[in-house]
Amino acid sequence: MSDVAPTLLAIVELGGYPNLTPLYRSLGFEVEVVASQRKAQAALKRRIPDVIVAEYNFQSDFRDRTSNLETLMARLQRHPEVKVICFYQSEYRHKLDAMTARFPVFEAIAFPIEPARVEAALRRAVTPSD
Repeated sequence: MSDVAPTLLAIVELGGYPNLTPLYRSLGFEVEVVASQRKAQAALKRRIPDVIVAEYNFQSDFRDRTSNLETLMARLQRHPEVKVICFYQSEYRHKLDAMTARFPVFEAIAFPIEPARVEAALRRAVTPSD
């Protein structure tokens, strides 16, 4: 990592896992936490982070998409350097796979969320690949 702290945007909509902010900070990230995709879009207008950690929440009632992440992922197509780590419910893996066929996700981690897996993914996300 360089002298500049990497930035991380955490989007916690439903939760159901430990507060990972202390982990993010212990790894040297400058962290912003938001509670909705709408607030995430506003945060992206201010700054594009190095890493985004978000939940994949399948939504069968959306008219033009299947989850909370599609709008975010579409916006990030202009920023392929951003690493997205998403948490998902195992029963929706097939829906997540359909989304990741269109939008690349750096890592998908199934519930229950284990901080050690998140830490390993974050370390890979900020390690330069030479």
